[in-house]
Amino acid sequence: MVQDLSYLKERLKSIGLQSGYFLEVGPGSGEITRLLLDLGWHGKSFDLDDLTIERLKIRFQKEIKEGRYSAICSDYFNTSLKESANLVVSCMVLEHLDDAHQSMFMEKSSEYLRHDGVMICLVPASPRHWGIEDEIAGHYRRYTQSKVRELCINTGYSLQHISGLTFPISNLLLPISNFLVRRNEKNKLDLSLSDRTKASGRRQVRFKTHFPSILKLILNEQFLWPFNVLQKIFGNSKNALVIYFECYPIVENAKHGL
Repeated sequence: MVQDLSYLKERLKSIGLQSGYFLEVGPGSGEITRLLLDLGWHGKSFDLDDLTIERLKIRFQKEIKEGRYSAICSDYFNTSLKESANLVVSCMVLEHLDDAHQSMFMEKSSEYLRHDGVMICLVPASPRHWGIEDEIAGHYRRYTQSKVRELCINTGYSLQHISGLTFPISNLLLPISNFLVRRNEKNKLDLSLSDRTKASGRRQVRFKTHFPSILKLILNEQFLWPFNVLQKIFGNSKNALVIYFECYPIVENAKHGL
């Protein structure tokens, strides 16, 4: 996740999105939320799981009190918003949606974005690496870059940037990751797909989703800088386990003469 956050931070700077109003879908434990708030953004996060939202309210109680942030337990598809967003962001969300709802997500997000706004998504990649983690998290698919391009075209978006992330480090660690997930979360396979999806935002797998404090000495942006450079070199690898992409709604841009 550190590598993903570093890349997101770089991209926000690169495309000139230094601050503004964001909408986040599927915030998990709030790592992207923390990054955006620290950069001066304000906005809202949506999740269907009430426990996830309660934890976010505790973590960001200062920002909530300041009026800079809201954590909302609500269906994103049924939400009505007055203020348009500079950024809609989702991390590991689209893969939880069937084909129809995936298209609905893209269309709904285009309604919420300003004429100069951008949607940024991170999704699991490389279908050949489908495994236990996809099963327990309630995924429908893993993506390829061509599938992301196809999704954007079919839903009226212009794909502006796409890159594979975390290769080759995550690939080397994948057997260990699968072992930890299977040992700690195999019982989730008994849950419904919907319940697995809700639980995916608050996973607690030691050395996978959370780490002892001592490991912060190496799990930080400075120490992992060489690996961030490495993942950029392999950004087009079909074996990258994460895809990052930025897209703009074509209809909205055309409407505003851009």
